[in-house]
Amino acid sequence: MSEHGHDLHSLFPHAIDRLHHLKLTDAYFRGLADRYHDLAGEISRIIEGLSAASDARLEDLKKQRLALLDTIGAMIAPGRPA
Repeated sequence: MSEHGHDLHSLFPHAIDRLHHLKLTDAYFRGLADRYHDLAGEISRIIEGLSAASDARLEDLKKQRLALLDTIGAMIAPGRPA
């Protein structure tokens, strides 16, 4: 399993322009998106066997990724100011 399918553009295809705009104009959002990208990559490397981690560590990383996804989703929600 690769990160493909877990990147923000795949998860929010309806909000590609909003994602791009926020990455360019909002440092907080950019930090969240970068952290999400890093976590997704780390999770993929563990699942593919390229990095070692305990099951507990992998689950913790997945929970962190999900929390970031919730925050990002709220930030790109329709009706939220740009």
